[in-house]
Amino acid sequence: MKRRDFVKTAAAGAAVGSVPVLARPARADATDPATRLAATAAPAIHTRATRPVLVADVSSIRFRNGGPESAIERAFRGITEGEDILDACVAGVNIPEHDPEERGIGYGGLPNADGVVQLDSCLMHGPRKWAGGVAGLEGVKTPSLVAKAVAELTDHHLIVGQGAQEFARALGFEIHDDLNTEASRALWLEWRRRVDPDHWLDPEERLRGTGRTGQDAPARMRRFHDAALAAGLSMVDDGLIDPDSFWGTTSLEAVSPDGDICGVTTTSGLSWKIPGRAGDSPILGAGQYVDNDVGAAGSTGRGEANLYNLSCAMIVEFMRQGMSPRDAGMAVLRRVRDNTVEARLQNSRGLPGFDLRFFILNKAGDYAGVAMYGSAESAFAVCDENGAREEPLEGLLEGSPRD
Repeated sequence: MKRRDFVKTAAAGAAVGSVPVLARPARADATDPATRLAATAAPAIHTRATRPVLVADVSSIRFRNGGPESAIERAFRGITEGEDILDACVAGVNIPEHDPEERGIGYGGLPNADGVVQLDSCLMHGPRKWAGGVAGLEGVKTPSLVAKAVAELTDHHLIVGQGAQEFARALGFEIHDDLNTEASRALWLEWRRRVDPDHWLDPEERLRGTGRTGQDAPARMRRFHDAALAAGLSMVDDGLIDPDSFWGTTSLEAVSPDGDICGVTTTSGLSWKIPGRAGDSPILGAGQYVDNDVGAAGSTGRGEANLYNLSCAMIVEFMRQGMSPRDAGMAVLRRVRDNTVEARLQNSRGLPGFDLRFFILNKAGDYAGVAMYGSAESAFAVCDENGAREEPLEGLLEGSPRD
């Protein structure tokens, strides 16, 4: 594909259609715990004989960037209208990537510890055996489109940092000086104040304390990162940050009427992360995996847990062995639980002190949404011939990761 043709295709894919859509709950209703989950008794595994079907995290249904469709609705429409399945999925996630109110991905995503928005994305095209990803990308609102270019135009699977930005620039993507919004920058400043109230406005004081060296540097680094996480979680407790946005990430998986499978994940990563940190989202097999003969899995939550366990690839392999989407997801959650042995990663019960969520489907269109912890308010998004909706996640463990 010629560069100008790719850019033209990318621009068209990012546009939001105006045709009637399926279910279209108002954002205010979607965030109201009393009305979010009308079907709280829905099972976690669904066996079906019809396609297409799409599963995703809840942000894919709650953010529309002022338009008529959410990400999952746009992707479903594209697939049913004959678009390539990956093109439809990418066009879907472009909507929340552009939405300044979505704090977990794209424009206005919560920045790293230095206040810089760094984005990651990965995607896989099942029938064509394509994969592409970017990590630590700055200045481009739609990292999913850059990841798609990596898959289409190169023989690489992952381009990172400044190289990813230059790759995007060469293809004609607009490079922005700053992807923060006024709101995301204000949240970063509040986080800095909570981490280091004595120096948060001092431009001469390096936030991470790396301007000083010596034998106490490792201890200072550990103290800083413990304080950084505590400050971020306190902002969640105070209602300044949505828990889903704190951990970032939109992940969307789809199976077409022909049984072809694709997936795309996009994120601004863990809020206030170390600059340059790459989580699971851009890594094949960790936060995203697709096998066109079997199924797909995507994830949100603690990326390091997925990296250590190669969680999404493992889920697909368990489905290859005959497990249902629900059972495969639960098996991997148990593996993550058993591999979480560091006290600093555990809660007071000795269980994982973080959440992890998987959105899973197989080639037949059976699907499941599972999580390390379930609650009355935890949900994932589904879209099929019955419309777009939220359904409850099934948790492996009871209670809260912070109990």
